[in-house]
Amino acid sequence: MANYFGTDGIRGKVGIEPITADFFLKLGWAVGSVLAKKGKASVIIGKDTRVSGYMFESALEAGFLSAGVDVGLLGPMPTPAVAYLTQTYNASAGVVISASHNHFEDNGVKFFSAEGFKLNGEDQSAIEEKLNEPMVSVESSKIGKARRHEQPLGRYIEFCKSTFDRSVNLEGLNIVIDCANGATYHIADNVFSELGANTIIINNQPDGVNINKNCGATNTKLLQEVVVETKADLGIAFDGDGDRLMMVDENGELLDGDELVFIVAKSWQSQGRLGNNIVVGTKMSNLGMRKGLKDLNIDFIEADVGDRFVMEQMQKHGSILGGEGSGHIICLDKTTSGDGIVSALQVLEALIKSKSSLEKLKHGMVKYPQVLINVRTTGKIDLDGHTQLQKVQNEVEKELGDNGRVLIRASGTEPLIRVMVEAKDANTAKKSAEILANVLN
Repeated sequence: MANYFGTDGIRGKVGIEPITADFFLKLGWAVGSVLAKKGKASVIIGKDTRVSGYMFESALEAGFLSAGVDVGLLGPMPTPAVAYLTQTYNASAGVVISASHNHFEDNGVKFFSAEGFKLNGEDQSAIEEKLNEPMVSVESSKIGKARRHEQPLGRYIEFCKSTFDRSVNLEGLNIVIDCANGATYHIADNVFSELGANTIIINNQPDGVNINKNCGATNTKLLQEVVVETKADLGIAFDGDGDRLMMVDENGELLDGDELVFIVAKSWQSQGRLGNNIVVGTKMSNLGMRKGLKDLNIDFIEADVGDRFVMEQMQKHGSILGGEGSGHIICLDKTTSGDGIVSALQVLEALIKSKSSLEKLKHGMVKYPQVLINVRTTGKIDLDGHTQLQKVQNEVEKELGDNGRVLIRASGTEPLIRVMVEAKDANTAKKSAEILANVLN
């Protein structure tokens, strides 16, 4: 049986299996058939701004209808908005057509449960089993009905604003916002300006092919330049589907997900809001964040890479804050998924309450230089059984001591071994990573 689901739904190049219209048709039918086993079902479908989204929206819609499932169409909508609206509209599941931070040539699909969480492994297995069966439509009298929801934007905008402490506001704050020509293009300005901020919006003119192109959370160069040129207080960057966040301080310096999680954790702890004092990150979380949290007596839990795994560890340990350096930040007392807009509001709330600047807020965390080398392989390498690599890794780790760390892992999507080294200075990190990579070459 083919395994279509990766760490975050199904994703790939448009026109190449499984990212084809006929597969999405059958996928809609398979998911709908699984949902319909529990009784009358309904789903909502949102998408980002890729031109291929029109095609896949129609294919999924037809598949769901043929399984007897009602469909609500949302149009362009951030991934976290679909997670929220799935609950608001009392749907059985939420569907997002998106390839997140990838360029327009790619697309994919993500699913949310009725409670707004990513689908678990059990649900994914049931769907993949159904995909192996012949597609058979329900009888005509049981075919589902479709409708386009009228007010999803307004509902989500009001929800985002509700996560911000209204005892403070953003009046007088000058913010540059980069929408990545993606799904936040018609939402972000409303949220921040209605809370009082003066906003400059860039990359909010999607044309179907410019999503994530030299902009957004994966390329903040233009945002950094505009913040400095306009003398703004800070900049905010989202990715194409609005679940990632990067920020830029008043000097044009970039703050990644690790630094933003640290800022929120410190603020929440000072207000007695951090719950059980636990923050969840991943194996890639910077050593500087780990040490910064330790200095605050905040426990750090390490999850596998991927926001789904961060969520699993948060739920397991009762944490309300977790995230990744890539900008996925989950505020579990606010929402059920990584949400760029909601996360940005939490950082801004910390900034306003501290009467400080973004540059000063990150004090207490010194980010360690990180070097990542991808070693291409011709076949599968047994990292656990590679005695020479283990020997050299032990030597490097002994040399680094408490002032660095090593992470070597196989890519889940490509024939690569990822060698990552963090150290107090960049030269040491680079030299150590090269030594380890050479063992694999």
